[in-house]
Amino acid sequence: MRDKTQTNSAAAGDGLIRAGAIVFFVGTVATLVTVAPLLLGTTPFPTYMFGLSMLMGVGFLIAGAGVFQSIASGRRQARGGS
Repeated sequence: MRDKTQTNSAAAGDGLIRAGAIVFFVGTVATLVTVAPLLLGTTPFPTYMFGLSMLMGVGFLIAGAGVFQSIASGRRQARGGS
């Protein structure tokens, strides 16, 4: 089966993994922006910025779902039921 797969073809779950990485990156930036005033001694950001920091976990879960979808697709192909 491996010889039939193109190296640049998108497998199942790749879109979720990419979307999860983007959401995780946005959450990372929001976390850095939120924590910076606390370390610098300036006034902290509003509470909703702490909520945006939770995007790190959401992105991790989205990417994990993509990994599991990719695993399931690979198992279906290995069984021959594609």
